[in-house]
Amino acid sequence: MSIPSERLTQPRITVVGTGYLGATHAVCMAELGFDVLGVDVDVAKVERLSAGEVPFFEPGLEALLRKNVDSGRLRFSTDLGDAAAWGDVHFVCVGTPQSKGSYAADLTYVDAAVAGLAAGLRPGSLVVGKSTVPAGTAARLEQVVTARGAILAWNPEFLREGFAVEDTLRPDRLVIGLPTGPGRAVAEQLLHAVYATPLAAGTPLVVTDFATAELVKVAANAFLATKISFINAMAEVCETTGADVTRLSEALSHDTRIGGRFLHAGLGFGGGCLPKDIRAFMARADELGVTSALSFLGEVDKINLRRRARMVDLARELNGGTFDGRRIAVLGAAFKPNSDDIRDSPALAVATTIHDEGAVVTVYDPAAMANAGRAYPALRYASSATEAAAGAHVVLHLTEWHEFREMDPAALSSVVEARNIVDGRNALDPARWRAAGWTYRALGRP
Repeated sequence: MSIPSERLTQPRITVVGTGYLGATHAVCMAELGFDVLGVDVDVAKVERLSAGEVPFFEPGLEALLRKNVDSGRLRFSTDLGDAAAWGDVHFVCVGTPQSKGSYAADLTYVDAAVAGLAAGLRPGSLVVGKSTVPAGTAARLEQVVTARGAILAWNPEFLREGFAVEDTLRPDRLVIGLPTGPGRAVAEQLLHAVYATPLAAGTPLVVTDFATAELVKVAANAFLATKISFINAMAEVCETTGADVTRLSEALSHDTRIGGRFLHAGLGFGGGCLPKDIRAFMARADELGVTSALSFLGEVDKINLRRRARMVDLARELNGGTFDGRRIAVLGAAFKPNSDDIRDSPALAVATTIHDEGAVVTVYDPAAMANAGRAYPALRYASSATEAAAGAHVVLHLTEWHEFREMDPAALSSVVEARNIVDGRNALDPARWRAAGWTYRALGRP
């Protein structure tokens, strides 16, 4: 049996894995007009999504979820076998965390998802990998899929947390890795149908082989991490020479070969993608015998982690060289604004280090309080920036939320013990804070 001809242009879509990537993709595919079934082994997550509740913070997603659940275009299930039999295009969106004891990606969930689908796939249907995987994974999984008469393609995701809906509905590019066998034409037709709306709007399309499609995602993350760590390395130089890294970055940004995006010095990157993806990329290079080609990523990683240590040093200096008995306010818990994701959060890494050195640390974040509280119960938590800063000897600005950038330093002065602030994101106005009587310090600035 193959896909009915009418569904080559309006395929039924399943999404396996309803975490951050999968839930977003399922909702947005329904928003584009497809009938979508999201599948997950987590019963509680499926129940929440079916009730129109997003189990994480992502601007704009919950309204679209409710709209499409209510319309009947989007539903959720724990039955992978039912999904395999029902769908025409199956997107695999499960996680690939870092393996315990090594830098390599753990492909357990990807392998299980594809194997589970394969047991019930209809001949002619298409399995599309979106998970971030090492080069060579798709070629291995293709054998599992083609054994059932189905087709495999690879379509990496490029979501930015906080902008995931926009990035899915209006992506800056689409990359599709297609097989070389007889299923190539069907795979291409189905994916053109799935992405007809963004393609019609002019989204660039790159059609390539499996290995290139797999490499695009990790190469993009490696380049982004390198750019961030480069300007943070310059911040280290600026701190020893008295230069200002924000002016340095501004001057560099006018060079069109360099550009200013992600060229802002600060506390560095975190989250569930960049750190683990560059480490997995290095691990795969080792396996392929090209270790030296990516050896620079080891230094990129080290620079990133040094920024966290430097933030702790600056806070300690403002406390006279010790944290004993001091109260520290930490503004930010999520690894970036417009997210509640605390995976490898630089803000929480700094907070826990300072706590371990004897300080009383109080954290506030607009969206990530529940996640932070579960993961780091030893820290204290407040319901506002003002409450977190009450009695503080130093305030640390560590996640660049809009409400923190707009804080009134004069108003905050009335609740702190000492007017000391360290700007870990170089996002506050030094003149404004100093005019209000604060000692202002930042990474890479005099």
